[in-house]
Amino acid sequence: MTTRGTGSVDLELGSDIDSVLDALRDFVRTEVLPIEEKLGDLLTDPSRTYDSTGRYRPEILEARRAIRMRSAEAGYLQMFVPESIGGGGLGALAHYAVWEDLYHRWSMKHWLAFESVSHWATGPSHLFEHSSPRVREEIFAPLMSGEKTMCFAMSEPDAGSDLWQMRTTAHCEDDHWIINGIKQWMTNGPYADYAIVFAVTDHEQLARRRGGISAFVVDTTSPGYRVDSVIKMFGHVGSNEAILSFTDVEVPDDALLGELHEGLAFGLSGTTVGRLYNAGRSVGLSRWALEQALDYTAARQAFGSPVLDYQGVSFPLATCAIELHAAHLMGVNAARTIDAGRSGAMEAAMAKAYSTEVAGRVIDQAVQALGGMGLTNEVYLTQAWLELRAVRIADGSAEMLRRLIVGRLRKGDRDL
Repeated sequence: MTTRGTGSVDLELGSDIDSVLDALRDFVRTEVLPIEEKLGDLLTDPSRTYDSTGRYRPEILEARRAIRMRSAEAGYLQMFVPESIGGGGLGALAHYAVWEDLYHRWSMKHWLAFESVSHWATGPSHLFEHSSPRVREEIFAPLMSGEKTMCFAMSEPDAGSDLWQMRTTAHCEDDHWIINGIKQWMTNGPYADYAIVFAVTDHEQLARRRGGISAFVVDTTSPGYRVDSVIKMFGHVGSNEAILSFTDVEVPDDALLGELHEGLAFGLSGTTVGRLYNAGRSVGLSRWALEQALDYTAARQAFGSPVLDYQGVSFPLATCAIELHAAHLMGVNAARTIDAGRSGAMEAAMAKAYSTEVAGRVIDQAVQALGGMGLTNEVYLTQAWLELRAVRIADGSAEMLRRLIVGRLRKGDRDL
């Protein structure tokens, strides 16, 4: 067994995961970085990254597609998809390690590197274990090849944390379903070829908070499907998020994913994985930021000594290392709990809540350590801060995660 990590953060992975990380790093170097070099400041200048509608420019979309397809050919894109449906079947520890390493190694400077691995809500995932033969052939296959992408349409303007407030509906007519409603905060929504749409199919069950929500795969070229707007964030002229509307959108009966009326539990099956992913990328990107601060303050001279010699700078960075080490170990423990066949829901919630909050403190301290340089675009710390600030809300806010944790504690799950 070998060891990964530098400084205060150590990760014993095993040769199988080490091999995956080494190979994925080589893939990014040989396949992704040359594509980024050709695109130049289209990737780094928001005024050029997006078009007048707020969407990524066609050159960027084509680059993302090319990376996905090359990665799929190499076996990386779908490596976390279950083996039962043709994926690599790698477990939770590999999932955590890969995302931590990607963000640590490549940071926001090389954000196209993150296209190398499928995210469960925008590409092929375990959700398609519960799909019809037609969906497997017509929709899942191009997701697996990287040719096409999807979005996960669950949240609504009035149904974010409280999904029982969902208003999008689907009613059955003969051999098809008709969907009406609005979805908001849809990651990859402006670009997705397919959407997994959650809709109310039994109002009585919904009122009792016992079910009544179902999931359907929808082709985004379907009549009545519309991207209402791109949600612009952080002062940028575009983003990866969208508001979607559905007006009498027809889908065939076999577009149903999972069991009828049981879509909420089905959809939430991915949130634990999502929280592990967010914990990993928070720790990885924060490790990168801490290293930037350490390198800069060791080289920068002030009053005759390296800035790192002054306790006002070095002690806060030491605190960052302490907190990152704790966050990292929480993520590894959550992953190992899941791999052991247990739920891991509380452990992943704790890891996500703590890691994302630590990340905010680490990035802020790194900016402070670099002084004015930390605010410039060229060192990518501000881009990292924006990325990690959003993570504190995605896949369950810090407040909702604490609500989940308290609920588990009340039920006697106190083996901490």
